Amino acid sequence: MLLAIDAGNTNIVFAVHDGQTIRCQFRTVTQAARTADEYAVLLKSLLELNGLSFADFDGAIIATVVPAALFDLRELCRVYFKLDPQVIGDPAVKLGLKVLTIRPEVVGADRLINAVAAHKDYPGPLIIVDFGTATTFDIVNANGDYEGGVISPGINLSAEALHKAAAMLPRVAVARTLSVIGKDTVPAMQAGLFWGYIGLIEGIVARVKAEYGEPMTAIATGGLGRVFYRQTPAIHHYDPDLTIRGLVQIYARNKAG
Repeated sequence: MLLAIDAGNTNIVFAVHDGQTIRCQFRTVTQAARTADEYAVLLKSLLELNGLSFADFDGAIIATVVPAALFDLRELCRVYFKLDPQVIGDPAVKLGLKVLTIRPEVVGADRLINAVAAHKDYPGPLIIVDFGTATTFDIVNANGDYEGGVISPGINLSAEALHKAAAMLPRVAVARTLSVIGKDTVPAMQAGLFWGYIGLIEGIVARVKAEYGEPMTAIATGGLGRVFYRQTPAIHHYDPDLTIRGLVQIYARNKAG
């Protein structure tokens, strides 16, 4: 069994891969101060509910965009799973792609992992739209190399900023509205968030394609990707497990190497 850990700014996903498929996944809020012991208590119960234990694992891989969380996630693997994990960003861990940017070392690990997985499963060139804390648009060429991208505020971040900055505006859920014109404050805010992000997606994808000059396949991932998939022709596929599959592929490549 492989334990794949994807630590984002908002959530940490622990995924169990049995060599053939993703057997189960667990999600927890990202807290940089959480200790290895606390992760272990949480995971022990969740694994037992799925008929698993720490001893069932023979491999682990970690990707994080929260550097402060890495120490305890690594300790979790070493102390409780008795494994030395592969860590994305370690020079010894090869991703199998070129990063064609000015400063490759600062590109988020999650963006490169998504590029690895997407290149394997979809024809390139690609635009990967990841709906996370930030909404990112990443460009992968036909050879599978990472060429750069676009970073914009995530939709939940935008919704929270709107609530905090305007005293009369409440917190609202992100949801598709039947009309663009809202007849009250909440539907007006929801329309602005949802249809505003549809405009963002369509506008950026169209401009990227025009600048790139080739047909491109657009893949959405991230928790909120399902909200926008099928709502716009700009997105061709929704793939919620893209990052975990990328981690599995990178682990297999480096284990074989």
